[in-house]
Amino acid sequence: MSDPVWYRSLYWRIASGFIAMLAILLLAQGLLFLWLTDRIFGTPARTPAQLAALVAEDVAAELQQRPDADLEAFVRDHFSRVYQPFLVVLISGQRASNRPTGLPPEFARVVAGRMRGEQGAGRFGEAGAGQRSPLMPGGAEPGRGPAQPEPGTSARGQQGGTPTEPRTGSGGLGGRRMGPRFPVDYAPIIVNDRQVGLVAVPSNPPPVSVALRELGPTLIWFGLGLLAVGTTLTALFVFRPAHKRLRTLEQAARALGEGRTDVRATEAGGDEVSALARTFNRMAIDLDSRATALAASDRARRQLLADVSHELMTPLSAIRGYVETLGMADLPLDQDTRSRYLGIVEQETHKLEAIIGDLLDLARLEGGGDRLRAEPVAVEDLFKRVADRHQPVLRDRNVTLDFDIADGTPRILGDAARLEQALQNIAFNAIRHTPSGGRVSLSASAAPDGVLITVRDTGPGIPAEHLPHVFDRFYKVDAARAGTPVPSGSGLGLSIVRAIIERHGGSVTARNAPEGGALFELHLAAA
Repeated sequence: MSDPVWYRSLYWRIASGFIAMLAILLLAQGLLFLWLTDRIFGTPARTPAQLAALVAEDVAAELQQRPDADLEAFVRDHFSRVYQPFLVVLISGQRASNRPTGLPPEFARVVAGRMRGEQGAGRFGEAGAGQRSPLMPGGAEPGRGPAQPEPGTSARGQQGGTPTEPRTGSGGLGGRRMGPRFPVDYAPIIVNDRQVGLVAVPSNPPPVSVALRELGPTLIWFGLGLLAVGTTLTALFVFRPAHKRLRTLEQAARALGEGRTDVRATEAGGDEVSALARTFNRMAIDLDSRATALAASDRARRQLLADVSHELMTPLSAIRGYVETLGMADLPLDQDTRSRYLGIVEQETHKLEAIIGDLLDLARLEGGGDRLRAEPVAVEDLFKRVADRHQPVLRDRNVTLDFDIADGTPRILGDAARLEQALQNIAFNAIRHTPSGGRVSLSASAAPDGVLITVRDTGPGIPAEHLPHVFDRFYKVDAARAGTPVPSGSGLGLSIVRAIIERHGGSVTARNAPEGGALFELHLAAA
C-alpha cells in the first residue's frame, strides 16, 4: 500500500490549517496593535503648539550652555520617543528632526522659507512663540505683508489662521504651487533675547504609513518569531504524539490485514485517536477469538472425520472379510462355521447401524434440527423404564440397580423420550463398568435451580486424566478400565447425553465418588 500524497494527508491538512489560523491571528493582533498605536499617539497628551514651545525651550537652553552643540544628536537623544514629528531649523543652517520620515513633503523647504521671510522682514530677532499659520513662501499670508503676530494674542500658545495653499508672494518661489496645504505650529528659539531658529510642528498627526514604517519591521520579525515558536511547539506537543499513535495504529492494521490477530494499538491519549485505537483493539480481540474458535472447530471437524472413519472402518472391515470368506467357492465350510460367520456379520452390521444412528442423532441435537417437547416428566417413570430395559443385562451380570427419589422432588420440564435416552446411556455406561456383584444407584432430589439426578456405580471409577474428556465424541476410557466384560460402545453415548441435557438448558458433570466408583450428576429445570 503506497503512502498518501503529502498535501492530501491528514497531518498536512491539520498542520497547514493550524498555521494559517495562527498567521491570521497574528495579523489581526498586529492590525489591532497598529490601530491602538495610532489611537494613542495620534492624540498626544500635549498640543502641537505646546510641543513646539517645549522643544524650543530645550534647544535654546542647550545652545545657551553649548553654542557649538550637535543639534541632531541632541534632538535624537532627547526626543526620539516623541511620536509627533517636528523640525528644528537654525540660522546657522543646522536642521534636525526626531522623525524625518513623518514630515509632510517639502516641509523643510517651506519652514526654511518662513525663516528667511522673518529674517527679511527684520523680525527674526524678536521674541515670539506658539504662532500657528498656514505655510506660505517667505512667511507671507494672502492679502498681508510679512508674517506678524495676530493682534491681541500673546507670543506663546497662539493658534489661528486657515490653511491655504502656498502661493507666491514677496520673497516667494516665482509663482510655483508648493503642494497640499498643511497647518503648522511654530515656536522661535530664543538665545540671549535673540531668535536663532524655529521649531515647526505639523498640526495634524502623522499618517498611518509612518506607524507602518516605524513599527512594521519590528512587528514582522516578532510575528515571524512567534509563528516559528508556535509552530515548533505545536508540532512537538500536538501533532507529534498524535502522528506517532496514528502510525502505530496503521502498522497494527496492516499486521491485522496480514493475518496477525494478536497485534494491539496504543490506547494512551484520551482523544479521538485513542478512541479509534480502542475500537480497533476490540475488533482485533473479536477477530482473534473468532479465529481461535474457527481453528478449534476445524481441528474438531478433522478429528471427527478421523474418528468416524476409524469407527466405521472397523465393522466394515470385519463385514467385508467374513463376506469374502463366505463367498470363496473353493473353501469348504461346514454349516456351523458358516452360521457363526453370518452371525458375526450381523453383529457388525448392527454395530455399524448403531454408529450411524448415533452420529445422525448427535448431529440433529447439536445442530438444533430436532425439536424438543416441553412437558412435565415424572422422575419415577424415567427410573422405572431404565430398570425395565436393562433388567436382562443386570441379571446376567449379577448387578443390582436401585433408585431413590427424595420427598418433594418436582417433575422435570422437558422431552420425556430424550430425557429417557440420556438417562439410559448413562445407566448403561455405569452397568458396563460395574463388576459382578456390584451396584448402580439412581437418585433424584430437589435442587435450588431445579432437579438433581445422580447416577453412581461401584466400578473402578474414571482416571483423573480422562475426566475432562469423557463427553467428547468417540472418546473411550476402556483401556484404563480393563477387564470390563461388556463390549465398548461407539464412544458417542456420553456426547449424546451432554447434547440432550444442554438442549434442555441443564448441565451434566462426571467425577469420582469419595467411596469409589464413577458419579454422574444431571441438573435439569423443574416443571
